[in-house]
Amino acid sequence: MSDTLHTASHAGRAQRFEDQTYRKVTLRIIPFLIVCYVAAYLDRVNIGFAKLQMLSDLRFSETIYGLGAGVFFIGYFLFEVPSNLLMQRVGAKAWIARIMVTWALISAAFFFVQTPMQFYVLRFLLGSAEAGFYPGIVLYLMQWYPARRRSHVLAIFMVGIPLAGIIGGPLSGWILESFSGSHGHPGWRWLFLIEAVPSLILGIVAFLYLQNRPSDARWLTHDEAAVIANALDSTGPRHVRISETAGQVFRDPRMLLMALIYFCVIMGQYGLTFWMPTLIKASGATGAFHIGVLSAIPFVVGAIAMVSFGKNSDRTGERRWHLIVPLLLGALGYAVTAWSGTNVPLALVGLSLAAAGVLTPGPLFWALPSAILAGTGAAAGIAAINAFAGLAGFVSPYLIGWLRDLTHSSVIAMYVSAGVLVAGAAMILLIPAQLVNR
Repeated sequence: MSDTLHTASHAGRAQRFEDQTYRKVTLRIIPFLIVCYVAAYLDRVNIGFAKLQMLSDLRFSETIYGLGAGVFFIGYFLFEVPSNLLMQRVGAKAWIARIMVTWALISAAFFFVQTPMQFYVLRFLLGSAEAGFYPGIVLYLMQWYPARRRSHVLAIFMVGIPLAGIIGGPLSGWILESFSGSHGHPGWRWLFLIEAVPSLILGIVAFLYLQNRPSDARWLTHDEAAVIANALDSTGPRHVRISETAGQVFRDPRMLLMALIYFCVIMGQYGLTFWMPTLIKASGATGAFHIGVLSAIPFVVGAIAMVSFGKNSDRTGERRWHLIVPLLLGALGYAVTAWSGTNVPLALVGLSLAAAGVLTPGPLFWALPSAILAGTGAAAGIAAINAFAGLAGFVSPYLIGWLRDLTHSSVIAMYVSAGVLVAGAAMILLIPAQLVNR
């Protein structure tokens, strides 16, 4: 009896020490990575606010805007896998720093855009530069956190998306109004230039601040590094692992299914982030700063839902329904937005439901492929899924822009977005629960 109590006491102390160690790790690296992701996402989607002035200034159509917004993801798709594989060789901190500095310089170059072709080329280059950042962070966190802690920490990290909306909406609206006409240039040009500066600074800081893996971290004690290594060794994928080679990863049918699911998630996500200011304006709101403040509300709701679902998913070990329910809520949100007409409060309710529905599945989704990926296959698999799904970032804004030009309304586009989310929820049911649930 005493031996049993002693063993239980020792296990309890070990668990408390592991929890304390991971709190230390989380406080050290996650806030910085969130700030980096805010900067990344802001530079990616700030054209949604620039659009409020840019289209009339340059005489671009909705279709031109949608194509330019989406062509970012062609570059992202082409360079995603090579970028992630190179990160494994070069090391996370150097590669993440390179990505951030490069995209900052390209984002600033939008100040000089005059023609649709210049717009397309810079968006393509921006996607090429940013390729590998998000899946690189996912891979980086896999080298620090065991599977049982990963969904929650990814959900916290991905709060950067709604946080970019919460901060970026009012900030972008303020820049558009305050800098309009400054030195003879419209506000949208200053928007690109000013919002590129944080990424440039953070890229340099990332190289100095991050460590590639726990064994490199001087701020961890020997015992803390050892408990992290033990946690990672004891909680690898429990099912049949995909081969280490990238070619075999791409041929696995489970990866295709997961890529299609994530494609639906991204379709819903970028339908919201690229068109949020336009949808709020169409509901009757006026003034760039006012639109920016209102656009922050759905992102606040999305942030709360994202963290709550992620925490509960890790606590219960259930993965599928924690993805299905938000996707169905997102579909309902898009439908409510389509019904809202010029009713601003109703439009905000719909957009808030949509934000909760399309932002929440992002971090939770990665519990599915991480259940079967391991080793170098993880780098290739994560990048491949993210790259393929990233094509939805091309399809979604281009399709919505084309439908708006065709119908002079957002209603059909919102229903299409809702249908895509329902399809994604249905495909999740094809994945056996015993494969992904803990």
